[in-house]
Amino acid sequence: MAVVTTTGVSGAFGVQKSGFLEVLVRERWHKVLVNLNEEALTLSCEEGCVNNDNVNDSVNSNGVTNGSYLDNNNANSNNGPQTVRTAFSDLPERVPEAIANRKRCLKVTKQEVGGLGISIKGGKENKMPILISKIFKGLAADQTQALYVGDAILSVNSVNLRDATHDEAVQALKRAGKEVTLEVKYMREATPYVKKGSPVSEIGWETPPPESPRLSPTTISSSSSFNTFDPPSSPTQPSLSLQGDRRCIPLKMCCVTRAMTTPDPENRQLELHSPDARHTVVLRCPDQPSALSWFSVMHSVTSKLAQRALAEVIQSTARTGVAGSKEIRHLGWLAGKTESEKQCWKPVLMVVTEKDLLLYESLPRGKEAWQSPAHTYPLLATRLVHSGPDRGSPHSGTELFFATRTGTRLGIETHLFRAETTKDLSLWTRHIVNGCHASAEMIKEVTTSCLYQSQECRLVIHYEQGFSVLADPKLGDGDNGEERGAHTPTRPRVLLSYPYEKLKMSSDDGVRMLLLEFGGKEGEIQLDLHSCPKPIVFILHSFLSAKIYRLGLVA
Repeated sequence: MAVVTTTGVSGAFGVQKSGFLEVLVRERWHKVLVNLNEEALTLSCEEGCVNNDNVNDSVNSNGVTNGSYLDNNNANSNNGPQTVRTAFSDLPERVPEAIANRKRCLKVTKQEVGGLGISIKGGKENKMPILISKIFKGLAADQTQALYVGDAILSVNSVNLRDATHDEAVQALKRAGKEVTLEVKYMREATPYVKKGSPVSEIGWETPPPESPRLSPTTISSSSSFNTFDPPSSPTQPSLSLQGDRRCIPLKMCCVTRAMTTPDPENRQLELHSPDARHTVVLRCPDQPSALSWFSVMHSVTSKLAQRALAEVIQSTARTGVAGSKEIRHLGWLAGKTESEKQCWKPVLMVVTEKDLLLYESLPRGKEAWQSPAHTYPLLATRLVHSGPDRGSPHSGTELFFATRTGTRLGIETHLFRAETTKDLSLWTRHIVNGCHASAEMIKEVTTSCLYQSQECRLVIHYEQGFSVLADPKLGDGDNGEERGAHTPTRPRVLLSYPYEKLKMSSDDGVRMLLLEFGGKEGEIQLDLHSCPKPIVFILHSFLSAKIYRLGLVA
């Protein structure tokens, strides 16, 4: 059974938590060593972790590597391959039948950087032939288009490797020179062994091109720049450290969830979603308590990093604002879906500004992307309608859930959101409710055209003064009424005016009619708003809610 241990953290590079977990790769679980610090999560295929038969990869400067890329000067190089062919990609059924179990000879010219570009396993001590376990795309071996993962290397430049140990094979390949003649034989039956090598090499993660804004690199000190908008200061610092049997994933603006995309009947899995929302790493813990422990620490780390990101976004958009708003109050990841969508939850980046609720499908890259959210909902026309356990969840009472409803010209849009902790749920609901009230006090007045008693009018709802129906001044009496209005401002004639406390009833038909009852001589007031009345109905509710909340504070 996997054992999870926790150690103290003493700095940005200190380990906060480490232990053996399982990672889901191509629908199979693989045991890996997981290390978590204040910036990143590292997954490693350690020796006793996946290679129980002591089948080792080797490292040398001539391109026979365990997947960690070294140049010919034996120094770390990030110009190396970012993708690898493994037994997961070179499936046996894709290897031509004509070459199976047949000897082949071919020549490979080593490259200045990357050498042969292969990784090997096996050896006499493992009771196995020398097997190619990885082929790095774009390097010498891959360019031949004639070598496959699962090929046994029988000889190198006529040096027999059939009975060689692993180290002897490594030395033979190192001494082979620039022009290498390989005698190989594809062994279909060896595929299960090379598959054991590096499940983490199959893990995808976002790697933005150098010219695009991206998250800062993981390996930085606490005093280093950590800007969401700016590219790394050095092109040799990738956002994802890719070292063969190790993946170092920066956690800044990652989304940590449980049971969002993968069924988890035993309640012991974690999900890590990339900032671009295209990649997911699923981890499985040995039991529920350890899953809760891992989740709590990872969630704490990502929450702290999200606060850094929030400060950066606020600073970077101070002059331009975001999507028509001047100020960001809060941002973070939630699981979201609309009421009409019955599929699983998906990550949604929510941003609360001084007047809007913005939804992004992924973390925006650069200032222009922040100006184009997937959805924009005015807080003044949005209300929180539920907060608490998701009563529709298969694990009733375990999912923390809230819903928003927004009045739009097309009707009511309902969005369902799931928070991961009670603290998150409280924080989000407070920001939305307070944002709605603050928006009402800031905007103060909303005006819309309407038809009242067959007359074109304007309905004005004021945060302090209540309701007014005004005759449209543009439609004055006489043939040249519009011309007079253009030169001589006409004060609109007040047809109706009532404070909020006089309102006894309000309703709508969901199509275009708004009905108000103030108890006056007019009786029920019918206003034709020319379009769906829901935005006005929701704004009315927000004004009333903000006034009641303010009265409660005064009291």
